[in-house]
Amino acid sequence: MIELEENLLKKIDYNKIPNHVAIIMDGNGRWAEKRGKFRTFGHEKAIESVKETISVCRELSIPYVTLYVFSSENWNRPKKEIENLMKLLYVNLRINLEEIHEKDVKIIIIGEIEKFSRLIQKELLFFIKKTEHNRSGTLILALSYGSREEILRATKSIAKKVCENEILLKNIDEFFFRNHLYTKDLPDVDLIIRTSGEKRISNFLLWQSAYAELYFTNILWPDFRKKDFYKAIINYQKRKRRFGNIK
Repeated sequence: MIELEENLLKKIDYNKIPNHVAIIMDGNGRWAEKRGKFRTFGHEKAIESVKETISVCRELSIPYVTLYVFSSENWNRPKKEIENLMKLLYVNLRINLEEIHEKDVKIIIIGEIEKFSRLIQKELLFFIKKTEHNRSGTLILALSYGSREEILRATKSIAKKVCENEILLKNIDEFFFRNHLYTKDLPDVDLIIRTSGEKRISNFLLWQSAYAELYFTNILWPDFRKKDFYKAIINYQKRKRRFGNIK
């Protein structure tokens, strides 16, 4: 395994490292079910994959990584699974975020965190504040996040300003609009990685990934390791990014 990782690492061009990688961490439930376990077991094991991902991003000097932790649609899952997920989130939150802080990584949250319990909100806000001056990378956690909701929220905010004569309609451009998104201070996504074999982006960063490269792997998220991340980066570096132009 170590030899394979080293060989893959040699193939990476450090001059073509993506600035922002976003990951749809899919397959936790299926991973557990294949082993005769409850779906929550898969979510517990997923933490190791998160840690390896953060480690690779620091190793490759990837400035921004966004993890799709919990979507707005996930609230529609069975009540018992939601309860277990919330317990797991709360129990592991301080331990794991403290570890991330020790690595000098800044934490940003996007999504409707007001839908979580006050205890979870308190922990999240605590680490947002605690890590705001960290400089070794930025970890964005998408929690209760849905891109359509984000775009609708931004549209309503801008419409309100127009109705109250704070701005003129002619002054609304792409730059103005993006400044009303959760990600207003973040760069667009260069690479989206999705695990589990599904080939869709599931209401994730629709505006921000307009020109992102998409990479799909059949590996279930709890099995996703350094070598798999390296393969995604190598695949990304083989592509020609034209952004609508001719090169």
